[in-house]
Amino acid sequence: MNWLTWALLSALFAAATAILAKLGVAGVDANFATAVRTSVVVIFTWLLTFLARQPGTFHIPSKNSMLFLFLSGLATGLSWLCYFRALQVGPASRVAPIDKLSVVLVILFGAVFLSEKLTPGKVVGGLLIFAGAIAVALD
Repeated sequence: MNWLTWALLSALFAAATAILAKLGVAGVDANFATAVRTSVVVIFTWLLTFLARQPGTFHIPSKNSMLFLFLSGLATGLSWLCYFRALQVGPASRVAPIDKLSVVLVILFGAVFLSEKLTPGKVVGGLLIFAGAIAVALD
């Protein structure tokens, strides 16, 4: 499968995540709900890693890679904690679009930190995503 197929599957599962999380967080502490979700993700990904491993899967990455993976993990955890709290107090149909403003931020951060080209399509698309997220969230 190519990147687009994987990205579309990611969007599908992310949408399911929002609805399932909203149902699951009702009457539950948001931090506890995040811990349960994270535990499932950890178990699932390690199981998948062992079952689908390729030769050289378990080599020790460079210190640089480990640092960035660690920081990415911290950012993921903070994102999930905030997301679950937002779902607990707000409607999923408003929380999810605001959460997806991360797409706009990735476009900007990619240009600033990764020297990715900021094309007219990315600018227009980013502005449309921004406008759409705000329109849905304020509806």
